[in-house]
Amino acid sequence: MIEIQMQMTERATELLALPSDGMPSFLLDIGCGSGLSGEQLTAEGHYWVGVDISEHMLAIAQEREVEGDIFLCDIGQGLGFRPGSFDGAISISALQWLCNADKKEHSVPKRLFKFFSSLYASLARGAKAILQFYPENSAQMQLITQQAMKAGFTGGVVIDYPNSTKAKKFVPCKYLISIRTMSAVYNIKCQNVKHNIAVGMGG
Repeated sequence: MIEIQMQMTERATELLALPSDGMPSFLLDIGCGSGLSGEQLTAEGHYWVGVDISEHMLAIAQEREVEGDIFLCDIGQGLGFRPGSFDGAISISALQWLCNADKKEHSVPKRLFKFFSSLYASLARGAKAILQFYPENSAQMQLITQQAMKAGFTGGVVIDYPNSTKAKKFVPCKYLISIRTMSAVYNIKCQNVKHNIAVGMGG
């Protein structure tokens, strides 16, 4: 499982097509869990910030002393980072959970749009988000794609192993096309777990 996670992270960073000038990039790991993907990003020489909804998984990441800053956050409520903060974003097997209405008041399309619009804003000009996920069906994949495009993203869906139902992985590649400028990060509405800084949950 760990090896698969690392392979998918490596594939995601490959699709990000980051500059090959030797300079580290500042990346967002969405659904960072215990920090496995973050470790791969660190190994590739990048700096990163991770967000996840699970306190338990973030506690494991904290115990493992991962290099990135980690935050407790429900991405369906939006990301609280300042515009233009990140050079790219990845997500491994997390996006499909936004399609679950866990609470009566949850609207799946609204939560998806809130996530994508805040992600769009947090990326630097020309940055990409590579979000690997497992849709239950074509309707779910269409809903995710529609909300991403509504938020301003363009791009398409890359299907790894398209002829294998067992190995197939859907990777929506969303190319940021709006003009963004870099700015300081951490206008946070979530809770910084690593440094125990509570700054209020996003709503």
